Amino acid sequence: MSTLATIGFVGAGRVGEPMVERLLAAGHRVRLYTRRAEVGDRLSAAGAQLVPAVRDIADVDVVVNCLFSDAQVLAVLPEVVGAMGERTVLLSHTTGTPATLSRLDQFSPTGKAAVVDGAFSGTADAARAGRLVIYLGGEPEQVATARQVVGAYAEHIITTGARGSGMLVKLLNNLLFATIGQVTLRGLEAGRALGIDDSALLEALSVSGGGSNAGRHIAALGGPDRYTATVTPFLRKDLAACQEMAAEMGLDLSALLAVAHGGPMDLADTTTLENGAVR
Repeated sequence: MSTLATIGFVGAGRVGEPMVERLLAAGHRVRLYTRRAEVGDRLSAAGAQLVPAVRDIADVDVVVNCLFSDAQVLAVLPEVVGAMGERTVLLSHTTGTPATLSRLDQFSPTGKAAVVDGAFSGTADAARAGRLVIYLGGEPEQVATARQVVGAYAEHIITTGARGSGMLVKLLNNLLFATIGQVTLRGLEAGRALGIDDSALLEALSVSGGGSNAGRHIAALGGPDRYTATVTPFLRKDLAACQEMAAEMGLDLSALLAVAHGGPMDLADTTTLENGAVR
């Protein structure tokens, strides 16, 4: 693949849209499938080619999937995988389970889909600034192809091993983020009981041993309430995926999951965002 690629894209949601913007700014050609007219209008004005059917994104160098959930992946991507050329790589940014990626193989004409899992860490603002963290798992040649694409919106690109390993790294990262976030929120509750303002304790934590990335996010978002509202929907989905992955692999994550589910954030509800709609 040349440095500049033709890219098919599906999933131009909160993070996917700035990904497309960065890809276009880097000079890549983007074929975009979206059901949301307002997103299509904005991105076509930026240079994306809108296509009427999702299979129309398949005849490219790299297909980028930024759908929200496993359910969306299995509803949308089989048609794409079935239409992909021999040299096309599917880069999947969806955080779900490795088993879902394996299920895509049955739709490939070759019996093994050329999939690189590229789970990511970061926000829409991070994507817009080119500062996402991407975990890439897959065959070395396919990972090298994916790396040339994600460089448009990622600051840190970490190769994790075989296909599915990037997703496992992301799931463990988010499980730890949830546990540390719950513990930090408990600490802020204790501080308030002692008459310490959240802002003062968060400032202290930012330069002290009890600090964490979760604490910095709480401070940056303006306190526990906004933090909880922002991260809860995503952590609910990812913790559900962690539980499913652990069950599939016979892994005992009960101690960490107990902490993740035992704090001020209600992470037990696994309802997904946008009711599973394709973005």
